[in-house]
Amino acid sequence: MEPARSPALRVLAGTAAAVVTVAGIKAVGSLAGPAFLALVLTISVNPLRGWLDRHGAPFWVCVAVPLATVILVLLALGAALAVSVAQLALMLPDYTSQFDALVTSATHTLAEYGIDQRKLQDAVSRLDPSQLFAYVQAFLNGLLSASSALVLIVLLLFGMCIDATGTVRQLAKLADQEGPRADLVRALRAFARDTGRFLVVTTVFGLLVAALDVVALYVLAVPLPLLWGLLSFLTNYIPNIGFVVGLAPPAVLGLLDGGVGTMVWVVVAYCAINFVLQSLIQPKFLGDAVGLSFTLVNISLILWSWVLGPLGAILAVPLSTLVRALLVDADPSKHWLTGLLSSAVEPRPPASRRAQEGER
Repeated sequence: MEPARSPALRVLAGTAAAVVTVAGIKAVGSLAGPAFLALVLTISVNPLRGWLDRHGAPFWVCVAVPLATVILVLLALGAALAVSVAQLALMLPDYTSQFDALVTSATHTLAEYGIDQRKLQDAVSRLDPSQLFAYVQAFLNGLLSASSALVLIVLLLFGMCIDATGTVRQLAKLADQEGPRADLVRALRAFARDTGRFLVVTTVFGLLVAALDVVALYVLAVPLPLLWGLLSFLTNYIPNIGFVVGLAPPAVLGLLDGGVGTMVWVVVAYCAINFVLQSLIQPKFLGDAVGLSFTLVNISLILWSWVLGPLGAILAVPLSTLVRALLVDADPSKHWLTGLLSSAVEPRPPASRRAQEGER
């Protein structure tokens, strides 16, 4: 009989295995990132494939139509990213004089409040306006490098689209059985369903937010509104901090181009659009599809960004839900962790019921 292991030993062994796994994924990130992206894209077009299959479309149509849809979206996104990076690189040198004037004005204002002007001048001499947008260029360049692996992604997509119909039917048969394999299959099906729902809702609301942001930037005469709309759409997939990443560049550019008033209006417009659509309306449609707490989402964002770069930031939620499906949902003995991993809070019972329970 195998000796029982202490909980601490199991935790240490699991942690060591997780470290080795994450290190391995990071080592092959150039392959793992596009592969998981292809899987997520295949899941995202599964409703279209299912609709075609239910209506009796030929097998080649069930493969070609979803594949063509995904390829067209990737080509459009890659072209938009390439044009955006080029426009941003050409635009930055034009704002050097505005940046210098703004810094000089701020330096004089701070000097009037008794701050040492020499230290201010030393600090100002190290500033470069192009550095203000360096992280935006790095983010877009990272996504552009991922989209440059289009051949690999298309090959993976082609294989996944061919196998998708048969795989879905086989998983449906296995899910009706009992045992550990059926638990794993049900967990993977739940992951695919929740990931598809997350992608659809996030994409729709990302397009709405980006369109309203572009309109607001056009009204405020902020340069390159389409670029910042694209950035807003992409950062909508990044949980929690994506809004700040999408807001900072147009706000700073509004400050350089139109002054403090323009920057304030950009911040107000973005905050209003984000609060109404992403904070009030979007959660009602998304529900508990993610099944991860706020803290775990933040940790996931940091972890997968470190492992896979900007692509990992966008895929952080699907990656973490896959890990949860494999490690928690697929094992009935670990279902008690579901409440700890999720941010869902059970409603409190009515006061009359609490009083009755207290009397007992």
